[in-house]
Amino acid sequence: MSKRLWPLLSISAFIAVLDQSTKALVRSRFELHQSFEVIPGLFSLTRVHNYGAAFGLMNSTEFPFKTTLLSLVAGATLIALLLYAGTLPSEQRLARVGLGLIAGGAAGNLIDRISAGYVLDFVDLYWGGWHFWAFNVADAAITIGVALMIVDILDLRIRRVPRTV
Repeated sequence: MSKRLWPLLSISAFIAVLDQSTKALVRSRFELHQSFEVIPGLFSLTRVHNYGAAFGLMNSTEFPFKTTLLSLVAGATLIALLLYAGTLPSEQRLARVGLGLIAGGAAGNLIDRISAGYVLDFVDLYWGGWHFWAFNVADAAITIGVALMIVDILDLRIRRVPRTV
């Protein structure tokens, strides 16, 4: 294993452990759909089970081997991310951190899907009658990781643009 992959794998492992730890805490204290209001009118901890893909896509869609198929897709994506990470030059630190966050989040959710058949979500953000999709630490890490990769791509493009005076 390449020495330059260790920081990325460390970030990934940290995120996966943090994700699984928070989910274990929620599983031990909340029944399905049980909620605890943290910030009134804005934020609750609410245990929900996501049997679908990201943001609950296909949550209510049933087809044979759905969990197996989603697990295989997630596993293949995780492997592809790690292979891609190995090709990044060491100067692209932001992209490497982003990939570490994405891989850790993907691993955390994959562990859920394989062990429980669903992904446990519990962060419930809302305002009035509007609710954001429930999410977890893994989902937050994936989102932040994607944002970091976008910033890295934009930064690379800006640096390549010839400057005229």
